[in-house]
Parts: sequence; structure tokens; C-alpha cells
Amino acid sequence: MDSNEHATFRAAIQGDRDAFEMIIRSFSRNLFAIAYGILQNREEAEDVVQDTLVKAWKSRWRVRDPEKFPAWISTIARHRARDLARRRRPEPLPHDFESTETVAAKTETENADLDSEVHAALSQLPELHRMAVTLRYFEELDYATIERTLGLTNGALRGILGRALGLMRRRLKPALASIA
Repeated sequence: MDSNEHATFRAAIQGDRDAFEMIIRSFSRNLFAIAYGILQNREEAEDVVQDTLVKAWKSRWRVRDPEKFPAWISTIARHRARDLARRRRPEPLPHDFESTETVAAKTETENADLDSEVHAALSQLPELHRMAVTLRYFEELDYATIERTLGLTNGALRGILGRALGLMRRRLKPALASIA
């Protein structure tokens, strides 16, 4: 963390609205990726980001070390998303609902099928693995940023990504074989 970031985090913690706005601009995308990794729903993830930022502003004084601010705000987002996921209730299917196989056979191409398989494989990963993969490969963040965001060491992040990609590879093997 460079001295400018450190100063920005310290100023935000002390109540500087401009500094907090700078943090919002730089962290909103990461927070969205974390929430989306848990919820797999764009609208809910956006709501979680807003809730996270409001809670972070109200409780910013709890952060004693400005260097831990990124991990702290990411933890708030992760907890908010988990809470929302727990509160979800299954939605009843409409009366005119067709089976997934029928809809897929009628409407999806091979690429759409593969996208669906990737999404399914990603959703089956443990939460931390899913967040790490989302931040690294979908948001294209560098390792250092992900480490700060998730509060991990470099070795832990590399291990998590390695295990996650291995799990996804095994899950996607049949789908990839069918298009080859």
C-alpha cells in the first residue's frame, strides 16, 4: 500500500467525505464482485454494495489500522451477501414452466451451454474460492489487490485459486469433451 492510499484510508476513517468517496470509486467494483460471487444475482449484489458502503461509513471509526481497511470493507460485503443469501426463500415455479432440458434443447447454443456449465461450476465452489476466481479472472485484478481485498497471503491466494481451478476443470471436463 502506498502512502497516498494510506492517507486516503486514514482520512476516510476520520470522517473525510471526499476521501471516502475516492474509496467508493476504487472499491465498488471489487465489492460487487465479492457479492456477486456469493449471490449470483446482479441486482442483489448491487444492493449489497450499497448496504456495505453505508455500513462502512457509519462504523468507519472501528478500523484502527488504515492498511486493513480494504479487507475490513470486503468482509462487510461478504457478510451482507451471506445474510441475504440465507434469507432467500425458494420462489414457486410458474404454472407454465417448462423443464430445464426442454428449454435448453429449444433455445441454447453450444456456447450458451458452456456458459451455463461454467456458471454452474463456479456456483459450486466454496465461497472464498468463488470470490477469488471472480476477482482474478472476471474482474482481472492483480494478486496483490486480491490479497488486500480478501485479507489473504500470496501463498493462500495461490492455493485457493489452484484448488478452485482444479475443481472447475473436473466439473467442466464432460462439457468441454462434448464440444471438442
